[in-house]
Amino acid sequence: MRKHQELRIWQETMDLVETIYAQTAAFPNHELYGLTNQMRRCAVSVPSNIAEGAARGSTQEFIRFLHISQGSLSELETQLLIAQRLNYLQDISAILASINHASAQLGGLIKHLKNR
Repeated sequence: MRKHQELRIWQETMDLVETIYAQTAAFPNHELYGLTNQMRRCAVSVPSNIAEGAARGSTQEFIRFLHISQGSLSELETQLLIAQRLNYLQDISAILASINHASAQLGGLIKHLKNR
């Protein structure tokens, strides 16, 4: 069993969750069950799937959950762009950089696991 808390990617995506929660706190109330909820669920999904995959019994299952985390990052990126287009967020460049970095780290971890 892998200790997901020791994975740098898990730690960094936990930080991303905090960032998304902070940013969406200022969204209009009518978005509470819309974009706010969607963005938070996507953000939470990333480290959650890393943790679940790490707890699974096989490397193949871990890889599958890492791919799911990558998908959630792509969803979150799209939702951030939507929030910017709706003028709920202004400068999303730092968050997008975090998402891109996390996606690259996940890709590297997947490649490493496949080559073992």
